Amino acid sequence: MNKTLTAASLALALGAAMTVAATPAAAQDKMADKEKCFGVALKGKNDCKAGAGTTCAGTSKIDHQGNSWSLVPKGTCEKTASKTSPTGFGQLAEFKEKKA
Repeated sequence: MNKTLTAASLALALGAAMTVAATPAAAQDKMADKEKCFGVALKGKNDCKAGAGTTCAGTSKIDHQGNSWSLVPKGTCEKTASKTSPTGFGQLAEFKEKKA
């Protein structure tokens, strides 16, 4: 009984390890056609990074915050309107907001 239990445990552990190992690759495939776009997220709707004192997703304090980003389809960021961006469009790097 011990050998059967050990073999089953080993098979389960190996299956779990393979699943965990495959997860980052699947996430990378989904990210391949996306890019981080700073200054386009609305208040509380960012995907991540929203400055000092915040944790991550959903923590932007203002619309179009320059140091918070959302994932957008690759190639569309710098065509997306941003009221606080120096160029008036999303940026591929964080920026200091201008008055909206």
